[in-house]
Amino acid sequence: MSGAIVQGSLSDDLEGGVQHGDLVVRAYGALRRITLNRPKALNALTLDMSVRMMALLRGFANDPAVGAVLLDGAGERGLCAGGDIRALYDAAKSGDHTLPEKFWATEYYLDAYIARYPKPFVAVMDGLVMGGGVGLSAHAANRIVTERSAIALPEVGIGYTPDIGASFRLARTPGFAGTYLALTGERANAADAIYCRLADVHIASAKLTELPAALAACCSADEVRARLDTLASLPAAGKIERAQAWIDACFSADNVETIVARLATATDEAAQATLAVMRKMSPTSLKVTLRNIRDAAGFGRLEESLQQDYRISLACLAGHDFTEGIRAQIVDKDRNPRWQPDTLEAVTAEIVERHFKSVGELELTFAE
Repeated sequence: MSGAIVQGSLSDDLEGGVQHGDLVVRAYGALRRITLNRPKALNALTLDMSVRMMALLRGFANDPAVGAVLLDGAGERGLCAGGDIRALYDAAKSGDHTLPEKFWATEYYLDAYIARYPKPFVAVMDGLVMGGGVGLSAHAANRIVTERSAIALPEVGIGYTPDIGASFRLARTPGFAGTYLALTGERANAADAIYCRLADVHIASAKLTELPAALAACCSADEVRARLDTLASLPAAGKIERAQAWIDACFSADNVETIVARLATATDEAAQATLAVMRKMSPTSLKVTLRNIRDAAGFGRLEESLQQDYRISLACLAGHDFTEGIRAQIVDKDRNPRWQPDTLEAVTAEIVERHFKSVGELELTFAE
Protein backbone atom coordinates (compact mmCIF):
# COMPACT_ATOMS: atom_id res chain seq x y z
CA MET A 1 0.00 0.00 0.00
CA SER A 2 1.62 3.23 -1.10
CA GLY A 3 1.45 6.47 0.82
CA ALA A 4 0.69 7.15 4.45
CA ILE A 5 -2.86 7.27 5.75
CA VAL A 6 -3.58 10.71 7.14
CA GLN A 7 -6.35 12.00 9.32
CA GLY A 8 -9.26 13.26 7.22
CA SER A 9 -11.77 15.99 7.85
CA LEU A 10 -15.49 15.33 8.31
CA SER A 11 -16.34 17.09 5.06
CA ASP A 12 -17.49 15.43 1.88
CA ASP A 13 -14.50 16.59 -0.18
CA LEU A 14 -11.46 14.43 -0.82
CA GLU A 15 -8.87 16.73 0.73
CA GLY A 16 -6.57 15.12 3.23
CA GLY A 17 -6.87 11.72 1.58
CA VAL A 18 -4.24 9.56 -0.05
CA GLN A 19 -4.85 8.71 -3.68
CA HIS A 20 -4.47 5.11 -4.83
CA GLY A 21 -5.28 5.34 -8.52
CA ASP A 22 -9.04 5.99 -8.65
CA LEU A 23 -9.45 5.34 -4.93
CA VAL A 24 -9.00 7.85 -2.13
CA VAL A 25 -8.31 6.70 1.42
CA ARG A 26 -8.84 8.75 4.57
CA ALA A 27 -8.51 7.90 8.24
CA TYR A 28 -10.74 8.98 11.12
CA GLY A 29 -9.45 7.43 14.32
CA ALA A 30 -9.82 3.65 13.86
CA LEU A 31 -11.97 4.05 10.74
CA ARG A 32 -10.58 3.77 7.22
CA ARG A 33 -12.70 5.29 4.49
CA ILE A 34 -12.28 4.16 0.87
CA THR A 35 -13.89 6.41 -1.73
CA LEU A 36 -14.37 5.36 -5.35
CA ASN A 37 -13.19 8.40 -7.27
CA ARG A 38 -14.39 8.30 -10.88
CA PRO A 39 -17.42 10.59 -10.52
CA LYS A 40 -17.60 11.47 -14.23
CA ALA A 41 -17.95 7.74 -14.97
CA LEU A 42 -20.37 7.26 -12.07
CA ASN A 43 -17.48 5.53 -10.25
CA ALA A 44 -17.57 2.57 -12.65
CA LEU A 45 -15.24 -0.13 -11.41
CA THR A 46 -12.03 -0.86 -13.30
CA LEU A 47 -9.59 -3.75 -12.95
CA ASP A 48 -7.05 -1.45 -11.35
CA MET A 49 -9.59 -0.28 -8.77
CA SER A 50 -10.40 -3.87 -7.80
CA VAL A 51 -6.72 -4.77 -7.47
CA ARG A 52 -5.99 -1.72 -5.34
CA MET A 53 -9.05 -2.18 -3.13
CA MET A 54 -8.14 -5.78 -2.41
CA ALA A 55 -4.63 -4.71 -1.41
CA LEU A 56 -6.00 -1.96 0.83
CA LEU A 57 -8.51 -4.24 2.51
CA ARG A 58 -5.91 -6.92 3.18
CA GLY A 59 -3.65 -4.30 4.70
CA PHE A 60 -6.43 -2.97 6.93
CA ALA A 61 -7.40 -6.48 8.01
CA ASN A 62 -3.88 -7.04 9.34
CA ASP A 63 -3.53 -3.61 10.94
CA PRO A 64 -4.47 -3.58 14.66
CA ALA A 65 -5.01 0.20 14.45
CA VAL A 66 -7.95 -0.28 12.06
CA GLY A 67 -11.33 -0.97 13.64
CA ALA A 68 -13.72 -0.66 10.68
CA VAL A 69 -13.83 0.19 6.97
CA LEU A 70 -16.29 2.51 5.19
CA LEU A 71 -16.87 2.43 1.42
CA ASP A 72 -18.54 5.27 -0.48
CA GLY A 73 -18.42 6.99 -3.87
CA ALA A 74 -17.31 10.45 -4.96
CA GLY A 75 -19.76 12.88 -6.50
CA GLU A 76 -23.48 13.31 -6.10
CA ARG A 77 -24.75 10.63 -8.46
CA GLY A 78 -24.07 7.31 -6.79
CA LEU A 79 -21.76 4.76 -5.23
CA CYS A 80 -20.96 2.84 -8.43
CA ALA A 81 -22.75 2.28 -11.74
CA GLY A 82 -21.13 -1.13 -12.21
CA GLY A 83 -18.10 -2.44 -14.03
CA ASP A 84 -16.36 -0.52 -16.78
CA ILE A 85 -18.29 -2.32 -19.52
CA ARG A 86 -16.91 -0.10 -22.28
CA ALA A 87 -13.43 -1.48 -21.57
CA LEU A 88 -14.85 -5.01 -21.64
CA TYR A 89 -16.60 -4.25 -24.93
CA ASP A 90 -13.44 -2.90 -26.55
CA ALA A 91 -11.50 -5.96 -25.42
CA ALA A 92 -14.18 -8.35 -26.69
CA LYS A 93 -14.39 -6.62 -30.06
CA SER A 94 -10.62 -6.85 -30.46
CA GLY A 95 -10.71 -10.57 -29.68
CA ASP A 96 -8.58 -10.14 -26.56
CA HIS A 97 -10.32 -11.99 -23.74
CA THR A 98 -7.46 -11.53 -21.28
CA LEU A 99 -8.79 -8.30 -19.75
CA PRO A 100 -12.39 -9.54 -19.22
CA GLU A 101 -11.15 -12.83 -17.77
CA LYS A 102 -8.90 -11.04 -15.31
CA PHE A 103 -11.41 -8.27 -14.57
CA TRP A 104 -14.23 -10.63 -13.61
CA ALA A 105 -11.99 -12.98 -11.63
CA THR A 106 -10.47 -10.11 -9.65
CA GLU A 107 -13.86 -8.50 -9.06
CA TYR A 108 -15.45 -11.73 -7.85
CA TYR A 109 -12.58 -12.51 -5.49
CA LEU A 110 -12.96 -8.99 -4.09
CA ASP A 111 -16.72 -9.46 -3.61
CA ALA A 112 -16.11 -12.73 -1.77
CA TYR A 113 -13.50 -11.07 0.45
CA ILE A 114 -15.89 -8.24 1.34
CA ALA A 115 -18.54 -10.84 2.27
CA ARG A 116 -16.08 -12.55 4.65
CA TYR A 117 -14.23 -9.44 5.80
CA PRO A 118 -12.88 -9.94 9.33
CA LYS A 119 -13.57 -6.37 10.45
CA PRO A 120 -16.81 -4.37 10.27
CA PHE A 121 -17.34 -3.24 6.68
CA VAL A 122 -19.84 -0.45 6.01
CA ALA A 123 -21.06 0.26 2.46
CA VAL A 124 -22.88 3.50 1.68
CA MET A 125 -25.34 2.70 -1.12
CA ASP A 126 -26.28 6.32 -1.77
CA GLY A 127 -27.55 7.28 -5.21
CA LEU A 128 -27.23 4.87 -8.11
CA VAL A 129 -25.83 1.42 -7.33
CA MET A 130 -25.81 -1.05 -10.22
CA GLY A 131 -24.11 -4.27 -11.23
CA GLY A 132 -20.57 -4.31 -9.88
CA GLY A 133 -21.52 -1.62 -7.40
CA VAL A 134 -24.01 -4.06 -5.90
CA GLY A 135 -21.18 -6.58 -5.62
CA LEU A 136 -19.10 -4.14 -3.57
CA SER A 137 -21.97 -3.31 -1.23
CA ALA A 138 -24.74 -5.91 -1.01
CA HIS A 139 -22.35 -8.54 0.35
CA ALA A 140 -21.10 -6.22 3.11
CA ALA A 141 -21.95 -6.70 6.78
CA ASN A 142 -23.46 -3.20 7.09
CA ARG A 143 -25.34 -1.75 4.11
CA ILE A 144 -26.68 1.80 4.24
CA VAL A 145 -29.31 3.16 1.87
CA THR A 146 -30.66 6.69 1.63
CA GLU A 147 -33.69 8.41 0.13
CA ARG A 148 -31.55 8.81 -3.03
CA SER A 149 -30.75 5.12 -3.41
CA ALA A 150 -31.62 3.35 -6.65
CA ILE A 151 -30.28 -0.20 -6.70
CA ALA A 152 -30.52 -2.23 -9.88
CA LEU A 153 -29.16 -5.20 -11.78
CA PRO A 154 -29.99 -4.23 -15.37
CA GLU A 155 -27.69 -6.70 -17.13
CA VAL A 156 -30.39 -8.55 -19.09
CA GLY A 157 -30.83 -5.33 -21.04
CA ILE A 158 -27.27 -5.52 -22.39
CA GLY A 159 -27.22 -9.20 -23.26
CA TYR A 160 -25.53 -10.16 -20.02
CA THR A 161 -26.77 -11.52 -16.68
CA PRO A 162 -26.66 -10.28 -13.08
CA ASP A 163 -23.28 -11.50 -11.85
CA ILE A 164 -21.15 -10.60 -8.76
CA GLY A 165 -22.98 -13.27 -6.74
CA ALA A 166 -26.25 -11.36 -7.08
CA SER A 167 -28.23 -14.54 -7.71
CA PHE A 168 -27.24 -15.84 -4.27
CA ARG A 169 -28.85 -12.76 -2.70
CA LEU A 170 -31.79 -12.56 -5.08
CA ALA A 171 -32.72 -16.19 -4.49
CA ARG A 172 -33.14 -15.32 -0.80
CA THR A 173 -35.48 -12.35 -1.09
CA PRO A 174 -39.10 -12.65 0.11
CA GLY A 175 -41.04 -14.75 -2.36
CA PHE A 176 -39.85 -14.21 -5.91
CA ALA A 177 -38.99 -10.53 -5.62
CA GLY A 178 -35.38 -11.32 -6.52
CA THR A 179 -36.41 -13.06 -9.72
CA TYR A 180 -38.49 -10.02 -10.60
CA LEU A 181 -35.55 -7.66 -10.03
CA ALA A 182 -33.17 -9.80 -12.07
CA LEU A 183 -35.44 -10.32 -15.09
CA THR A 184 -36.57 -6.71 -15.33
CA GLY A 185 -33.62 -4.59 -14.16
CA GLU A 186 -36.11 -2.67 -12.02
CA ARG A 187 -34.63 -0.14 -9.60
CA ALA A 188 -35.18 -0.73 -5.90
CA ASN A 189 -35.45 2.24 -3.57
CA ALA A 190 -34.29 2.21 0.06
CA ALA A 191 -37.37 0.46 1.45
CA ASP A 192 -37.35 -2.07 -1.41
CA ALA A 193 -33.68 -2.85 -0.83
CA ILE A 194 -34.18 -3.40 2.89
CA TYR A 195 -37.27 -5.53 2.24
CA CYS A 196 -35.33 -7.63 -0.29
CA ARG A 197 -32.41 -8.08 2.15
CA LEU A 198 -30.01 -6.19 -0.08
CA ALA A 199 -29.56 -3.45 2.54
CA ASP A 200 -29.83 -3.07 6.30
CA VAL A 201 -30.47 0.48 7.42
CA HIS A 202 -31.78 3.76 6.03
CA ILE A 203 -29.91 6.95 6.86
CA ALA A 204 -30.89 10.30 5.37
CA SER A 205 -28.29 11.53 2.88
CA ALA A 206 -27.90 14.76 4.87
CA LYS A 207 -26.58 12.69 7.77
CA LEU A 208 -23.91 10.82 5.82
CA THR A 209 -21.30 13.42 6.74
CA GLU A 210 -21.74 12.32 10.36
CA LEU A 211 -20.69 8.74 9.64
CA PRO A 212 -16.91 9.13 9.92
CA ALA A 213 -17.10 10.73 13.35
CA ALA A 214 -19.73 8.24 14.50
CA LEU A 215 -17.59 5.26 13.47
CA ALA A 216 -14.15 6.61 14.32
CA ALA A 217 -13.89 4.81 17.66
CA CYS A 218 -15.69 1.58 16.66
CA CYS A 219 -13.77 -1.68 16.80
CA SER A 220 -16.54 -4.27 16.85
CA ALA A 221 -19.58 -5.26 14.82
CA ASP A 222 -21.91 -4.43 17.72
CA GLU A 223 -20.43 -0.96 18.13
CA VAL A 224 -20.77 -0.21 14.42
CA ARG A 225 -24.38 -1.36 14.28
CA ALA A 226 -25.27 0.62 17.39
CA ARG A 227 -23.75 3.77 15.91
CA LEU A 228 -25.58 3.32 12.64
CA ASP A 229 -28.84 2.82 14.49
CA THR A 230 -28.43 6.22 16.16
CA LEU A 231 -28.41 7.85 12.70
CA ALA A 232 -31.13 5.69 11.16
CA SER A 233 -34.64 6.70 10.17
CA LEU A 234 -37.57 5.05 8.43
CA PRO A 235 -37.40 5.14 4.63
CA ALA A 236 -40.18 6.25 2.34
CA ALA A 237 -42.45 3.43 1.23
CA GLY A 238 -41.31 1.04 -1.44
CA LYS A 239 -43.36 -0.76 -4.05
CA ILE A 240 -42.11 -4.34 -4.08
CA GLU A 241 -43.72 -5.46 -0.83
CA ARG A 242 -47.09 -4.12 -1.98
CA ALA A 243 -46.67 -5.91 -5.32
CA GLN A 244 -45.58 -9.21 -3.79
CA ALA A 245 -48.81 -11.03 -4.66
CA TRP A 246 -48.68 -10.51 -8.43
CA ILE A 247 -44.88 -10.79 -8.49
CA ASP A 248 -45.07 -14.22 -6.84
CA ALA A 249 -47.96 -15.32 -9.03
CA CYS A 250 -45.98 -14.54 -12.18
CA PHE A 251 -42.31 -15.00 -11.29
CA SER A 252 -42.62 -18.26 -9.37
CA ALA A 253 -42.61 -20.14 -12.69
CA ASP A 254 -39.47 -22.07 -13.56
CA ASN A 255 -39.32 -21.03 -17.20
CA VAL A 256 -39.42 -17.60 -18.77
CA GLU A 257 -42.16 -18.43 -21.27
CA THR A 258 -44.55 -19.19 -18.40
CA ILE A 259 -43.59 -16.02 -16.57
CA VAL A 260 -44.35 -14.01 -19.72
CA ALA A 261 -47.65 -15.83 -20.22
CA ARG A 262 -48.70 -15.14 -16.64
CA LEU A 263 -47.78 -11.46 -16.95
CA ALA A 264 -49.83 -11.25 -20.14
CA THR A 265 -52.97 -12.38 -18.32
CA ALA A 266 -52.34 -10.45 -15.09
CA THR A 267 -54.79 -7.65 -14.35
CA ASP A 268 -52.40 -5.43 -12.42
CA GLU A 269 -51.18 -2.45 -14.49
CA ALA A 270 -47.68 -2.85 -13.08
CA ALA A 271 -47.58 -6.41 -14.39
CA GLN A 272 -48.39 -5.19 -17.88
CA ALA A 273 -45.65 -2.57 -17.67
CA THR A 274 -43.26 -5.29 -16.52
CA LEU A 275 -44.18 -7.44 -19.51
CA ALA A 276 -43.37 -4.58 -21.87
CA VAL A 277 -39.96 -4.18 -20.24
CA MET A 278 -39.13 -7.88 -20.43
CA ARG A 279 -39.97 -8.02 -24.12
CA LYS A 280 -37.04 -5.68 -24.77
CA MET A 281 -34.50 -7.84 -22.97
CA SER A 282 -32.15 -10.41 -24.46
CA PRO A 283 -34.09 -13.70 -24.62
CA THR A 284 -30.90 -15.66 -23.95
CA SER A 285 -30.05 -13.48 -20.95
CA LEU A 286 -33.52 -13.95 -19.50
CA LYS A 287 -33.29 -17.73 -19.64
CA VAL A 288 -29.72 -17.90 -18.34
CA THR A 289 -30.54 -15.50 -15.51
CA LEU A 290 -33.57 -17.49 -14.39
CA ARG A 291 -31.59 -20.73 -14.39
CA ASN A 292 -28.82 -19.03 -12.40
CA ILE A 293 -31.21 -17.79 -9.69
CA ARG A 294 -32.93 -21.13 -9.36
CA ASP A 295 -29.56 -22.88 -9.04
CA ALA A 296 -28.40 -20.31 -6.48
CA ALA A 297 -31.31 -21.13 -4.20
CA GLY A 298 -29.61 -24.46 -3.54
CA PHE A 299 -26.11 -23.10 -3.01
CA GLY A 300 -24.74 -23.09 0.51
CA ARG A 301 -22.12 -20.39 -0.02
CA LEU A 302 -21.85 -17.15 -1.97
CA GLU A 303 -18.67 -18.48 -3.54
CA GLU A 304 -20.65 -21.13 -5.42
CA SER A 305 -22.61 -18.37 -7.14
CA LEU A 306 -19.45 -16.48 -7.97
CA GLN A 307 -17.95 -19.59 -9.54
CA GLN A 308 -21.06 -20.08 -11.64
CA ASP A 309 -21.20 -16.38 -12.54
CA TYR A 310 -17.67 -16.64 -13.90
CA ARG A 311 -18.62 -19.49 -16.20
CA ILE A 312 -21.64 -17.53 -17.40
CA SER A 313 -19.63 -14.34 -17.92
CA LEU A 314 -17.05 -16.08 -20.11
CA ALA A 315 -19.82 -17.70 -22.13
CA CYS A 316 -21.48 -14.31 -22.63
CA LEU A 317 -18.14 -12.91 -23.74
CA ALA A 318 -17.93 -15.59 -26.41
CA GLY A 319 -21.52 -15.06 -27.52
CA HIS A 320 -23.35 -12.44 -29.56
CA ASP A 321 -25.73 -10.58 -27.27
CA PHE A 322 -23.20 -9.14 -24.78
CA THR A 323 -21.30 -7.01 -27.29
CA GLU A 324 -24.48 -6.24 -29.21
CA GLY A 325 -26.24 -5.04 -26.05
CA ILE A 326 -23.37 -2.76 -25.08
CA ARG A 327 -23.19 -1.45 -28.63
CA ALA A 328 -26.86 -0.55 -28.61
CA GLN A 329 -27.03 0.89 -25.09
CA ILE A 330 -23.58 2.41 -24.52
CA VAL A 331 -21.62 2.80 -27.77
CA ASP A 332 -24.01 3.73 -30.57
CA LYS A 333 -26.88 4.43 -28.16
CA ASP A 334 -29.52 3.56 -30.73
CA ARG A 335 -31.35 1.52 -28.05
CA ASN A 336 -32.17 -1.06 -30.69
CA PRO A 337 -30.22 -4.25 -29.94
CA ARG A 338 -30.55 -7.07 -32.45
CA TRP A 339 -30.60 -10.13 -30.25
CA GLN A 340 -29.61 -13.55 -31.56
CA PRO A 341 -31.78 -15.56 -31.03
CA ASP A 342 -34.45 -12.89 -30.93
CA THR A 343 -37.29 -14.93 -29.38
CA LEU A 344 -37.59 -16.98 -26.22
CA GLU A 345 -38.73 -19.99 -28.18
CA ALA A 346 -35.52 -19.97 -30.23
CA VAL A 347 -33.31 -20.07 -27.14
CA THR A 348 -32.81 -23.80 -26.82
CA ALA A 349 -31.80 -25.78 -23.75
CA GLU A 350 -28.43 -26.34 -25.41
CA ILE A 351 -27.85 -22.59 -25.73
CA VAL A 352 -28.64 -22.09 -22.06
CA GLU A 353 -26.54 -25.06 -20.94
CA ARG A 354 -23.37 -23.82 -22.63
CA HIS A 355 -23.32 -20.91 -20.18
CA PHE A 356 -22.94 -23.29 -17.25
CA LYS A 357 -20.16 -25.54 -18.50
CA SER A 358 -16.80 -25.70 -16.71
CA VAL A 359 -14.14 -23.28 -17.93
CA GLY A 360 -11.36 -25.68 -17.04
CA GLU A 361 -8.19 -24.10 -15.74
CA LEU A 362 -9.95 -20.73 -15.52
CA GLU A 363 -12.38 -21.97 -12.84
CA LEU A 364 -12.41 -19.77 -9.74
CA THR A 365 -11.23 -21.43 -6.54
CA PHE A 366 -12.05 -20.27 -3.03
CA ALA A 367 -10.79 -21.50 0.33
CA GLU A 368 -13.42 -23.26 2.40
